[in-house]
Amino acid sequence: MPDPRFFETLAPLTVAEISARTGAELVRGGDTVITSVAPLATAGPQSVTFLSDRKLASLLAKTEAGCVIVHPGSVDAAPTGAAVLSTREPQATWARVSALLHCPIALDRTISSEAAEDETVVLEPGVVVGPGARIGSGTRIGANTVIGPGVQIGRGCAVGPNVTIGFALIGDRVKIMAGARIGEAGFGAAPSALGPVDVPQLGRVIIQDGVTVGANSCIDRGAYADTVIGENTKIDNLVMIAHNCVIGRNGLLAAHTGISGSVTVGDNVMFGGKAGIGDHLTIGDGARIAGGAGVLADVPAGETWSGYPAKPLRQSLREAIWLAKQASGKTRAG
Repeated sequence: MPDPRFFETLAPLTVAEISARTGAELVRGGDTVITSVAPLATAGPQSVTFLSDRKLASLLAKTEAGCVIVHPGSVDAAPTGAAVLSTREPQATWARVSALLHCPIALDRTISSEAAEDETVVLEPGVVVGPGARIGSGTRIGANTVIGPGVQIGRGCAVGPNVTIGFALIGDRVKIMAGARIGEAGFGAAPSALGPVDVPQLGRVIIQDGVTVGANSCIDRGAYADTVIGENTKIDNLVMIAHNCVIGRNGLLAAHTGISGSVTVGDNVMFGGKAGIGDHLTIGDGARIAGGAGVLADVPAGETWSGYPAKPLRQSLREAIWLAKQASGKTRAG
């Protein structure tokens, strides 16, 4: 179930109603009542989930979901106890159901009167604080910053001007510089016959103690799980961290680093400027990614990688030197 501090759960629907409103074919279980959406692994008896990749068929067999949305070719693989909807667009249909069952809580007032823990909290001119938000002792919020509904900010934090924070739980002694965007929807779209469908992003951002987030950096909330920034990690200006990433403790991310969705980064990892990380990768503890590197494979702990596509540093340098010699030789020959 999405965090109720950030998302409103709407009226439940039967599977038959979902079928009528999405166009998916009802295979069985039309009377089953559905209250939420969830991934295969965590879905419960009142949740609807989906299978779009047959590589996850083992999870489909084990799911406890009340309803599964599957491709017509996978109907027979659905658990016998679950209601079944069939469509050639399982993920897009699930996204449409998500929008029918959950929506973000609206920002409906200028300043929440109960937000500040005590009189040491400073709200500069133009600050907007949503309902249910809480701001810890000694924290200062810069001018024109927007704190969304339900956001929790710890003690001794410094939030700069023109920041937006939503769907987030933030620890103590966190610094967020001007223009940063925390908790915006991650980039997720499902193909459909009518064009791409936005996949609702129902997760959160969790920023642990002592983190610094640079100016105009973006940290997207999770698609369903959380995006997590480990304690004492330092993020430079203009850094992009996509949904579902988990960044370890004591990391250093230089400007223009871009980390794609669902990347797991260990502790004490360093990223040079303009490093780019492909999705669903793992960067081990103590690894170092050189500036401008394009990482397309897992990086073992303690290694330094560079180049594009990135490789271990010595291999990358040998290849660069060899290529330079070949180019130089061809030039002389001409």
